[in-house]
Amino acid sequence: MTVEAHKETLGFQAEVQQLLRLVAHSLYSHKEVFLRELISNASDACDKLRFEALTDGALYEGDPDLKIRVSFDKDARTITVADNGIGMDRQEVIDNIGTIARSGTRQFMQKLTGDQAKDANLIGQFGVGFYSSFIVADKVTLRTRRAGLGAEHGVLWESTGEGEYTLETIDKPTRGTEVTLHLREDETELLNEWQLRSIITKYSDHITLPVIMPVEKHGEDKDAPPTIVDERINQAAALWARPKQEIKEEEYKEFYKHVGHDFEDPLAWTHNRVEGKLEYTSLLFIPARAPFDLWDRDQRHGVKLYVQRVFIMDDAEHLMPRYLRFVRGVIDSNDLPLNISREILQNSKVVDSIRAGSVKKVLGLLEDMAQNDSEKYAKFWKEFGRALKEGPAEDYGNREQIAKLLRFSSTQTDSADPTVSLTDYIGRMKDGQEKIYYITAESFAAAKNSPHLEIFRKKGLEVLLLTDRVDEWLMSHLNEFEGKPFQSVAKGALDLDKIASEEEKQEQKQAEDEHKELLTRVKEALGDQVKEVRVSSRLTDSPACLVVDEFALSAHLERMLRDAGQNVPMSKPYLELNTQHPLVARLKGEADNGRFNDLAHLLFEQAVLAEGGQLEDPASFVKRLNALLLAIG
Repeated sequence: MTVEAHKETLGFQAEVQQLLRLVAHSLYSHKEVFLRELISNASDACDKLRFEALTDGALYEGDPDLKIRVSFDKDARTITVADNGIGMDRQEVIDNIGTIARSGTRQFMQKLTGDQAKDANLIGQFGVGFYSSFIVADKVTLRTRRAGLGAEHGVLWESTGEGEYTLETIDKPTRGTEVTLHLREDETELLNEWQLRSIITKYSDHITLPVIMPVEKHGEDKDAPPTIVDERINQAAALWARPKQEIKEEEYKEFYKHVGHDFEDPLAWTHNRVEGKLEYTSLLFIPARAPFDLWDRDQRHGVKLYVQRVFIMDDAEHLMPRYLRFVRGVIDSNDLPLNISREILQNSKVVDSIRAGSVKKVLGLLEDMAQNDSEKYAKFWKEFGRALKEGPAEDYGNREQIAKLLRFSSTQTDSADPTVSLTDYIGRMKDGQEKIYYITAESFAAAKNSPHLEIFRKKGLEVLLLTDRVDEWLMSHLNEFEGKPFQSVAKGALDLDKIASEEEKQEQKQAEDEHKELLTRVKEALGDQVKEVRVSSRLTDSPACLVVDEFALSAHLERMLRDAGQNVPMSKPYLELNTQHPLVARLKGEADNGRFNDLAHLLFEQAVLAEGGQLEDPASFVKRLNALLLAIG
């Protein structure tokens, strides 16, 4: 079969077409990054080859000297970035270039505003990688062959970025990938040795592989034509292996952009070398913004594992727990074998120790940020707070330290911005208060206006307002903080005896005695809809509210589970009545059983709605409400 028979034209994934148009028109001020992205991709390809060759040395094909080569041709108006890394086969080219294999693509497109400056930052968060070539090129040609395959399995990919690309089978004697950019008419300044050298030095000096560039060298005879020699442009030294005092802040930031594939500077970082029984170096970064795939369970982790400065694997999930999945960086160990596999990682005590130490460093970095730079920590919390809330369930050993980092809204501020720490809360607790009170709801407005808060507002007791979906999961694993247990204000009987005055206790006892008959009648009217009807000690303004047992699922969690398709048995709540409310007083004096039943059902249904629930029979509720309105009229 001839080479030509293998040529075909394919269409880009729809989202890729949108992204290519955006890249070409919105990133002009960031155009230098195309070279950083291509060099980073080439570096990753070489790292992957080195890892696979640990078990199959034949992949080197007699050429173990891994490098990246950048060259330009003024006459052809091209820039070429080539590597002798792992390369790609035909299907890998389709998968990696023809589509965006990222779950966040749709969310990314939905966030686009049409404002070029804002969209450019969004692109940076998403990480455009290879597609950044179209910032400066109107056509891109890619030649590649996967290591281990024959020369006849080379692949030629070409596109103008307009919606289609061509694939052709070619002969490629050498392994690796070669990307050639055919520059736009207005990008002539890039066809310059000094310009390319300065970009490489700025963005890619830390790449651990040599970046080679052919340069002109003049001899003593000035009239003689210059000779072209290959010269290494970057330092090719592992940044993390250098002493901290020798590394400039800008070098850290550029390294983060390489390892995190991000356009923005990191929010913070920690660089540590551990010596003794265990030796390893970690350089870990906190990004400034959350990636679009933060909530994808199959998303990639961001910590690269090196052994003795040799890249072993990307996305080493065993080195960082899921609740810290936003962390980017590298960990380089001297105590792991070069041929380590994911299975060995899973059962390695060395890895467990490295993971524990790295987690401590990240939590310590966040703790320092929270104490000394509240504005920066607020930015962190806005982006990653919900992920950190998974920590107490996942990382029992660090539960107390993670709890100190949590931030909530509360009745103290009545603001939707989560600024209250548990330490702040305990510092404001009233004399005699033994518990940390909280409420979970579907929205801030629902939590803030819940009738369950009425007695707490009256007594000046602070209540945490929890409205993230993860909060129910959090509170099921966070039982106490600094010896103070957590208590949902919507669960169980309230124990405010140590705060209540003797007069209030007497009034509560008297109300229970005086309304025994009313409670019995309401329970008979509602039947199996409620477990029990009782006098409320929570309410001051509302006529009624629903409460569940202390260890039962909250109504909010029940709704969440049902929305997720779970078969959750219906639990019977307690109906609590505010005997001081005029509606309850009218209910007590109602002799007509039919009207009494309607009023009792209305109070129950109002309580369901007030806590964000849904009525099983909305039509009957409307009918009863209309009848009551007509009776009043």
